[in-house]
Amino acid sequence: MTATTVLTARALLLDMDGTLVNSDAVVERCWHRWAARHGLDPVEVLKVVHGRQGYASMAVLLPDRPMEENYAENRQMLAEETADMTGVVPVPGAAAFMASLEGRAHALVTSADVPLSTGRMAAAGLGLPDIRITAESVGASKPDPEGFLKGAAELGVAPEDCIVFEDSEAGIAAGFAAGMRVVGVGPRAAAYHPTVQVPDLTHVQVQALPGGELQLTIG
Repeated sequence: MTATTVLTARALLLDMDGTLVNSDAVVERCWHRWAARHGLDPVEVLKVVHGRQGYASMAVLLPDRPMEENYAENRQMLAEETADMTGVVPVPGAAAFMASLEGRAHALVTSADVPLSTGRMAAAGLGLPDIRITAESVGASKPDPEGFLKGAAELGVAPEDCIVFEDSEAGIAAGFAAGMRVVGVGPRAAAYHPTVQVPDLTHVQVQALPGGELQLTIG
């Protein structure tokens, strides 16, 4: 980025994988194994899975398979991922970014379930926000906006007053579908036209303004 962008919001809604936590190594290991079991190209599989819940990715990749099988295999996938924290690290700047949000309106909105999100945030050395919207909280996976709308509701903030932090196509689409602005984090995000894009969280500074608003200086 060559210019500085300043945005204001009343709350921030934060994706986890790819946004706060780099879990790509685990995701690639688990989904490579899954692709091999089903005779699929792992490169094509990985183009689909980021940002979505596992069952939703499976439904895209195996469109003729009964959804009950996707749910069952998703439970297995979540267990595999939760048991494997090797290579899980924070996105650069994540610790300082999260520290700057203490006492300010923010929530985690992730496609991971409670055990996986708790494990990955701990592995990355990051604290959990008080408000967390996980896989158990929603009936529809990103790119459906349900998770972000629930996060805004939990915080008592109108959707248009929220800013989403996301890295994936599905997540960015969900943020826009919720009527929110989206900060894209990392190389994946740039292709999906977020409101503004940053290489990592070292490029984001948060300041509290009078009246409870948050000012984001991005650049």
